[in-house]
Parts: sequence; C-alpha cells; structure tokens
Amino acid sequence: MGLVSSFLGILGFAVGIPLGLFVGFFLFVYSETKHVKDPVVRPISELGPNALQELLPEIPLWVKTPDYERVDWLNKFLLDTWPFLDTAICKIIRSRAQPIFSEYIGKYQIKAIEFDKLSLGTLPPTVCGIKVLETNGKELVMEQVIKWAGNPEIVLSVYVASLKITVQLVDLQIFAAPRVTLRPLVPTFPCFANIVVSLMEKPHVDFGMNVLGGDIMSIPGLYRFVQETIKKQVANLYLWPQTLEIPILDESSVAIKKPVGILHVNVVRAQKLLKMDLLGTSDPYVKLSLTGDKLPAKKTTVKRKNLNPEWNEKFKLVVKDPQSQVLQLQVYDWDKVGGHDKLGMQLVPLKVLKAYENKEFTLDLLKDTNLNETPSKKPRGKIVVDLTFVPFKEDSSKFGGPSEGYSRKESGIDIVSDDEVQEGAGLLSIVIQEAEEVEGDHHNNPFAVLTFRGEKKRTKMMKKTRHPRWNEEFQFMLEEPPQHEKIHIEVMSKRKNFSFLPKKSLGHVEINLRDVVHNGHINDKYHLINSRNGVMHVEIRWKVV
Repeated sequence: MGLVSSFLGILGFAVGIPLGLFVGFFLFVYSETKHVKDPVVRPISELGPNALQELLPEIPLWVKTPDYERVDWLNKFLLDTWPFLDTAICKIIRSRAQPIFSEYIGKYQIKAIEFDKLSLGTLPPTVCGIKVLETNGKELVMEQVIKWAGNPEIVLSVYVASLKITVQLVDLQIFAAPRVTLRPLVPTFPCFANIVVSLMEKPHVDFGMNVLGGDIMSIPGLYRFVQETIKKQVANLYLWPQTLEIPILDESSVAIKKPVGILHVNVVRAQKLLKMDLLGTSDPYVKLSLTGDKLPAKKTTVKRKNLNPEWNEKFKLVVKDPQSQVLQLQVYDWDKVGGHDKLGMQLVPLKVLKAYENKEFTLDLLKDTNLNETPSKKPRGKIVVDLTFVPFKEDSSKFGGPSEGYSRKESGIDIVSDDEVQEGAGLLSIVIQEAEEVEGDHHNNPFAVLTFRGEKKRTKMMKKTRHPRWNEEFQFMLEEPPQHEKIHIEVMSKRKNFSFLPKKSLGHVEINLRDVVHNGHINDKYHLINSRNGVMHVEIRWKVV
C-alpha cells in the first residue's frame, strides 16, 4: 500500500500542477473586474509629499529641465493632422509588409497573411519636450522626448491549412528619446539634404497581443522576454551611434563641392596670333580659369610685340569636380588705353585628363564657343599648354591611387607615415564663417581681414549688425605644410559713407596652424582679443597633394 500511495501522490502532483496553471491562465485572461472605482481627482496643491514624489516622473521635461522647450503648437499640429497621417502611415505599412508576408506563403502550410484591420487609432503621439543642440557643423540637431499611449486597431489574420489564426495588437505604449539631425544644410529648399535619426536610450515598448481571443502576453515570463528582445533589436539598429539616414535631396547636386585636387597648368607658347596693333604686332597674354570657380582668373606676363610668344609659365588651379569643370583659356592683346582686345579662346574639359598623367594640348584658338554661330574662317593662331591633374592624398582612391612620379621620397624611403607630418605641397583652405557679439563705439559695419604670409584678404562688409555671417572661403597654394606658421584674422568696422572717422578694430585672433597640419581639419570658435565678448567661428582645412 505504501508503494501505491507514493505512486498516486507523484501522479497527482504531475497532473495537478499543469492543470492548475492552465485553468488559472484562462481565469486570469478572461475574467473581468466587476467593481472598478473611479479615481479621485484633486488639485496638486492638496497632495502631500509622497504623492508628489510619485508624480515627479510624469512631469514634462520642459518643466524639470530648462533647456527643453515646450512645443504645444507641435502637439496641436499632430492632433489636427493625425487622421491624415494615420491613413498615410498605414498605406506605407501595408506596402512594406506585403513583400515580407509573401516570403512566408507556402511555408509551414501558410496559405495567406493579411491585415483584417489596420489603424493607428485616434490618439497621436505627444512630444513632451524638444531641445536644439548647437554645433559648429552645417547641421541642425534636435532631441525630443516622445510618448505614445495609443489605441490602435491592428488585426492580422494568418491562414494555416484550414485554420484561421487571428492576432490582434492592443494597448500599445511607446516611450522614446530620438535625436533628429538635419544635415548638411544647403541653399536649396527644404534647405537640408538628409534626415538622420538615432535613439539616445533604449525605447520602452509595452503592448498586449490577443491570439484566438486570449492575451498571450499574460503568460508568465513571456512579457519580459518580448520586452528585452524588442529593446535589444531596436538598440542594435538605431541606438546611438547607430543611425537611420533618410535622404531628402540629392546631396551631390545641392551640396557645396569641396576641393579634390590640383590642376597643374603650364602655358608653353602661342603661335601665329592675330595682328591687332597698327605696326602689325600684338602684346599677348593669357587668362586661365576653371568654370564654377569664383576666384579671380590667373594671368601670364605680357609679351610685347610678339605674335609667337614663349611663356613656359606654371599655374596651379583648385579642382572641385573634374567630371564637369572646364579649363578656360583666353588670349588677349594688352592695350595701354581702353579695353584689351580678345585674340581668341579655347576650352579643355577636365574629364579628358587622367590623374597623375601629363598631357600636352595644341589648340586652335576660336573667336568664341557659341556653337550656334557660323565659325570664323579667319585663323586666330594656336596655343600650347601642358596639363596634369593631381588629386589630394585623401581623395586619391577615387582616381585610381597615386602614381610613382608623385610620391615624395627622400633617400629612397617614403617619408609620409601615420605618425608624422605629411610633407609636400597642398591646399590651405580657410572659411571665415561668422562672428558674435562684436560691437564698435561709433559704427558697427563689420568685415574680416585675413593675413597670411604678408598677403591680405577680406570678406564683404555686413551693415549694422553685431552678429555678421560671412561664410567666405580663402585658399592658399603652398609648397610645404605651414606647421610653424599662424594666420591673423581681425574684425574691422567702418562707416559706409564718407567719414573722417578711421576704421575701427573690433578684435582679432591668431590661429596656430600646427593642429591643422596634423589633423587635416579644425572647426572651432575663438574668443577675439581686445573684444569684450566677441567670438569668431573659423573652419580650416589642409589637404596634401
């Protein structure tokens, strides 16, 4: 009898535990509370310290943190447009989900998967606060805190063999803190090329899921497992520094192109030029420039009374887009009085050049490049030029890598390394972005004067402002890295009209170029010397050929 009673006890325990869990689960899922009391609503002033401590996490960030802004207008906008946003978003969900559903058709005896109902409900998300971050780059960074306790109506039907399984999503709650970056800022509407989104912390997602009428999320242990899985998967995709980039504009067509290399031009000679002077000669010189470049054209020396001049003068031009830019060569006859007469011109597209390869061109001079007009039969002579396009070191991979003829070596050993300064010629690019809090005693029309190696360049004047925005770039072609040199930038002001008052200095700054040479790029703000609160924003780049 003892053996039988022990066996029956073990059998009862093995059967009773699963049966009790099964019955308890259904009673928990399908039971309803019959007596629900309405919550007591009281003013905050009547609450005690304990109640206030419980409410503190629910207080909006714009109340607790002063750098978050209250955006009631944005929430009102979402509320009014939510019916239309709901329809648009649901159309996107259907179109994106259909290919995913199609992959499972035919597998596991699944015949069809479709949405019976798809709606995000009537309650839009709420933006609890927004913060705008200041950066030195051409971008706009915003951080938001978003809460959504929605009432979506999402019902998915899965047809397996002859059985229809209905899955319904209920009681959806989402809490997320995304960072939205609009970059780069461009002068084309809507004034930014990409939207970059990342999450600053793991999101909180809570929901119920009814399968065949029962909430499976009530199963012990399943809720926590699903929560952790969702957080982990979303974090792997979008948690900072991971990002989701949404293109808005074609960045290649709207962004400001940056220099990618140097065009070495050797103006060799010209032959059989036109006779423009009374004595049957000309005083020729050549102007050369690149299309899309706002810098002044380069000029050769004037060869007096010579129809077959020999120059052999070398120039360096900064190239931004070798596929679209064109070298313009214009030959003029110098005159002491009046305008200079044009002897002819010619164009050379840079796309015909291969990187690092020297090429000589002998070109017939034309009156102009208007293809609609009948070409002139009168010969205007020829011009001979040598051209070589040399990309910058950091852009050389785009053009097939460096050539041996342009690898700088000493004693047969390459002197360029990751830990040493890169020797050789390069381009120093200085962008004077803006200044803040600059103020003069008698007038406030600021402009900036840049001095480097005795050469002075200045920005345009901004009228009547203490916060001028210039955004002007100045370039210097150098034979060696300027690692032991400085640039001097001074903010000046003067009256627009005639005045006996001299120019007034509003402050200056000296920037050591050592960091630029080692890092290749700096983008920072500097306090102006001899200015109370003045600050200047400067961006400097050094690119090695």
